[in-house]
Amino acid sequence: MVNLAEKRPLTLALSEPGQYRGSFEAMACRCELLIRTGDESVARRVLGVAAREALRIEHKFSRYRGDGICQALNHSNGQAVAIDPETRQLLTLADTAWRLSDGLFDITSGVLGRIWRFDGADRLPSPAQIAALLPHIGWDRVQLQPGRVILPPGMALDFGGLGKEYAVDRALALLQHHFPGVEVLVNFGGDLAASPTPTPWRVGISAVDDDAPADTLALCGGAVATSGDSERYLMQGRRRLSHILNPKSGYPVADAPASVTVQAQRCTDAGLIATLAMLQGERAEAFLEAQGLPYRVQRRPA
Repeated sequence: MVNLAEKRPLTLALSEPGQYRGSFEAMACRCELLIRTGDESVARRVLGVAAREALRIEHKFSRYRGDGICQALNHSNGQAVAIDPETRQLLTLADTAWRLSDGLFDITSGVLGRIWRFDGADRLPSPAQIAALLPHIGWDRVQLQPGRVILPPGMALDFGGLGKEYAVDRALALLQHHFPGVEVLVNFGGDLAASPTPTPWRVGISAVDDDAPADTLALCGGAVATSGDSERYLMQGRRRLSHILNPKSGYPVADAPASVTVQAQRCTDAGLIATLAMLQGERAEAFLEAQGLPYRVQRRPA
């Protein structure tokens, strides 16, 4: 059982007649719910279920916690680690993404985070630092077997490219099961999913240009996810480097969009397609066209 006292408190307030807005902190982001009910006790229970699920997933898959499966795998020193069906589900998704992207989506590339600090500054790792880590990257070296995983020594997994979107889908699924008559919008750090509704949710998409107006989507269900460099980037002179790294070179993806937003039935799918598009660099739009999903790409002037 996840102890909510470990995290910041839950907040709940009436945002308009018949709708509550609840929020909490998890997965290094603000998590927010819009809950269409006039009953505060129902809204509070809805918020609690979503928060517990988000924190459970964070505890289980975060590479920063010593008691989760990610840490167990990353400190296994080449020994087999038993995994449950949920972990296998995420690893299978990572495997599919790796194959679809020709190796550009690689959850073993998290080791590059040791040397790349995307905090808006201009400190870059040296070529020698990058070269030293490349031998420890490569999903094809991970052995995903029935009921267990073998990770070669020196390698590490990072579920950051999947975890938040998966948590959105899981939270919404639980809420639809336990509160079938309550319409909910689940928004974890800008990645969101909504229960079906005849009254659309108004979802804003921030413009990367501060002077441009935000776009608005009318969402009657399904999910929306965005990948971009608005918060995590490096400056090299006047050049902005995206936090999306090419696992084959160890460097930021060249000519990546500033932002990619994708709409899909599941947040996991929307987030994955958005990230894969970012990894395509200048070919992002062509990749997205081939997926057949609604999308928006934003690029900064050259």
